[in-house]
Amino acid sequence: MVAALSREAAAPPSLWLDALVASGADDLRPRPALGRNAAFDVCIVGGGLTGLWTAYYLAKADPSLKIAVLEKHIAGYGASGRNGGWCSSLFPTSAEALERSHGREAAVAMRQAMIDTVDEVARASAAEGIDCDFAQGGTVSFARNAPQLAAATADVAAAAAYGVDKLELWGAEQVGERFGARGSGSERPLGAVFDPSCARIQPAKLVRGLARVVESLGVSLFEHTEVTNWFARRVRFRSELPDGSSVDGAVSATNIVIAVEGYGAALPRVGRHVLPLYSLMIATEPLSDDVWREIGIEHGQTFTDYRHLVIYGQRTADNRLAFGGRGARYHWGSAIREEYDRDPRVFGHLQRTLVDLFPAAADAAITHRWGGPLGVSRDWHATASFNPKTGVGIAGGYVGDGLSTTNLAGRTLSALIRDEQGPLTELPWVNHRSPRWEPEPLRFVGSNLGLLATGLADVEQGLTKRPSLAAKLMAPLTGH
Repeated sequence: MVAALSREAAAPPSLWLDALVASGADDLRPRPALGRNAAFDVCIVGGGLTGLWTAYYLAKADPSLKIAVLEKHIAGYGASGRNGGWCSSLFPTSAEALERSHGREAAVAMRQAMIDTVDEVARASAAEGIDCDFAQGGTVSFARNAPQLAAATADVAAAAAYGVDKLELWGAEQVGERFGARGSGSERPLGAVFDPSCARIQPAKLVRGLARVVESLGVSLFEHTEVTNWFARRVRFRSELPDGSSVDGAVSATNIVIAVEGYGAALPRVGRHVLPLYSLMIATEPLSDDVWREIGIEHGQTFTDYRHLVIYGQRTADNRLAFGGRGARYHWGSAIREEYDRDPRVFGHLQRTLVDLFPAAADAAITHRWGGPLGVSRDWHATASFNPKTGVGIAGGYVGDGLSTTNLAGRTLSALIRDEQGPLTELPWVNHRSPRWEPEPLRFVGSNLGLLATGLADVEQGLTKRPSLAAKLMAPLTGH
């Protein structure tokens, strides 16, 4: 399904991008590459949501700035155009962990900032006329066995202790009345947690719309322009030109922002600071109203459960089930290749899991299959960092929680670059430095062992109905 990008038009690597092409809203034709040496005030590496939100807030705050965004493929080609479409308040590091490292006040501030970010994405997209199917219906997290129910109950209690979330714990009867998350051979949910701080989004509409907005604000967006390295306020790049030739050049810039998430593993200055972890998705054909009445998921709602091997889904604006999860292995040397976006074994697992969760979807045809890498730091802690001495900023390590966190990163980097101190620049993720991942073969063995243990933990819990020993033993590798 995923083909190499051409100068004429980009092959859609996801349901979201494919829908733009199919509707005629966007043919994904690449913008011109940067074909010469140039100078800018700010050079942003990466045309995904982190880079575009940073450009947006910088341009809004100071229209006099000369800003360039350099993108290897097209805007939204990476995780920003392939994700599950959750604009949520989730942050990779738990409030409890933040409290241990930074204190209670900082942990509460981070939680509130993430909740507020959902509202900010809604405000900004509406203000700029970006129709991204934003609908805030919250997240339903099913608890399908006793250990999952215990984890759900603990989550609600912890949220209440911090006083900023509005989580609700629903019992088995309430879940049974609302949802068709049951059936022959599946575990009948014992309860669920409802978190109102999440919206469904069509992510490609958001990222492609934001690209057009920043251009209207005077930002220069260059596609098919691959950054190869950067030094002392200078960015090296290689561009693909329409005639098939390539040009090597450099951009001089007072400030540089590295916004490439998992793809940073291929850059020499990032390398082992990030691990590209693959997450894959499937989407069904549009489902009938009768099927949706049985399933029970409403427009704007996203869903998951409390298993260890992460799953996530949404009801799309055109009534499909878009469903994804982990399970694809890590590749030696942090390799990122297009063929890794497709794994028949994982796609089959996702389809079986979806039907097990919602038996009413058993006969639905799967129309789209796709995937891609997301960025994981060694301590599973995202960051928005800026060094005023070098003029270099970086953000990422979202571990799959980036659709909203990228907006917070853009606002934070904009404030740091402009030396504007305030609540955003005091958040505990600002200037956080994660340790590097281990060299190979330790990275390969550890990452895939953690993936295997995560899957085994769910099997173990299903059989024993007790918290998983495997999950406890592997917690340091899986960010818990």
